Amino acid sequence: MKLLIEVIGWVGALLILLSYGLLSAGRLRVESLTYQLMNILGAAGFVVNSGWNGALPSAVLNIIWMGIGVYAVRQQRLQVRARCAN
Repeated sequence: MKLLIEVIGWVGALLILLSYGLLSAGRLRVESLTYQLMNILGAAGFVVNSGWNGALPSAVLNIIWMGIGVYAVRQQRLQVRARCAN
């Protein structure tokens, strides 16, 4: 189980770093669903790993990070629906 938790944490780290790298390189946009999902899933990996290892500040930070990503996706979907309705 410990190995699985470590892998989940490393995959989370990779997703967050990759999303930021792709954003910085101009390959992703902040508005893209891919960017937001990479951050949400990456943060989820950190929550699992941090929670398992008792690193509560990191777990809370990443729960908030996930919330920001979910909020951004929701706002983007609402904007798309509003445009389609007009």
